[in-house]
Amino acid sequence: MFTISTVLLSLLASSFARPQGYSSSAPTTHTVVVGGPNGELTFAPEAIFASVGDLVIFEFQQKNHSATQSSLANPCGPVEGGFDAGFNPVAAGVTSGFPTFNYTVQDTKPVWVYCAQAAGAHCHAGMVFAINCGASGAANSFDAFKAAAIAQGSASSAAATPTSAPDAALPDTTTYPGITIPPAPVATVVTSTVELDSSTWTTTYSSYPNSPDPTPSSLEGSVIKVTVGANGILAYDPPHVVAKPRDTIMFEFHAKNHTATQSAFSSPCRKLALTTNPVQQGFDSGFMPVDADATVFPTWNLTINDTSPIWVYCRQPTHCGLGMVLAINSDETSSRSSAAFRTLAMEINGTASTTGGASNGTSGLPTAPGNGSPQLTASLSLGFISVLIGLMLV
Repeated sequence: MFTISTVLLSLLASSFARPQGYSSSAPTTHTVVVGGPNGELTFAPEAIFASVGDLVIFEFQQKNHSATQSSLANPCGPVEGGFDAGFNPVAAGVTSGFPTFNYTVQDTKPVWVYCAQAAGAHCHAGMVFAINCGASGAANSFDAFKAAAIAQGSASSAAATPTSAPDAALPDTTTYPGITIPPAPVATVVTSTVELDSSTWTTTYSSYPNSPDPTPSSLEGSVIKVTVGANGILAYDPPHVVAKPRDTIMFEFHAKNHTATQSAFSSPCRKLALTTNPVQQGFDSGFMPVDADATVFPTWNLTINDTSPIWVYCRQPTHCGLGMVLAINSDETSSRSSAAFRTLAMEINGTASTTGGASNGTSGLPTAPGNGSPQLTASLSLGFISVLIGLMLV
């Protein structure tokens, strides 16, 4: 028979074992809609109160938003060690099957969240969210957090870091037998005032011949889809795109194993390396292996921050040399058009294969998983058979 002291000790032990804010009831699921069909720059609801163990489901609707953890002190910047859903582009006509991101509440401390789209422009417009914030009027209330986000940076302070180095700044020191590299275009540095919707800001950029102007298509930008390797074809579709600042290029990878890797026009099949600083290297999606019968395809997003020409290739051995390249914001009336870039990639690959050079950028690169070379596969098979025979003889 339990005594009163036994019962009290049991209750005390169970209370100490539970984290602060623990609810004895079943965890609650909170759904937060991010964005919306009418271009809303909102989290709905904007704030919730949740117990430890509750599940928060961020449901991403139209446009392209993130749910990124920040802090009250820096509302529109990521907090170290915080969660980040990444960008989730959703087309205008989608009505169901929205992408989601789940977060489990760890304690009762306030959690601050913002949308990191457009170099903070969405956050600056008040697109923020909070869990377990302070009461209205308190220093850590949701209203205070939202006001700090709006005050932190107007669009004029949203300075973008270029996605690509101006091609004119890249030394054309690479030479190939019998091939002439067209000269890089001369850029003009321009300072311009941009007016879009109710926002105005000043931007300084390198203007290239026939490049897009620096005015974004919208404050959040547009989503441009590029299909990689569809139907087994070694190609980006389309092979040339025009993108404005804040636009997102969504690479959708189909069967086989491909990448979207930045290069220079003068070295089409070699990853761009501006300096020894890894932060300043060209972008690279990494290999994306996809089964032949796949119906769901991985994606990788690239945000455009300026109007400089950007050159892209697949670094799977031989793919670039077979013409698997993409040009972004290239001057299609010049000798550095998307077609010229593809031709140069194929010519340089042929030169490298006959001279033993490494200008195709694939020398020393291992074949990615899922697309192994026949020689390597045969060697492994023979080795495996040898091991089996050896075991049988023991």
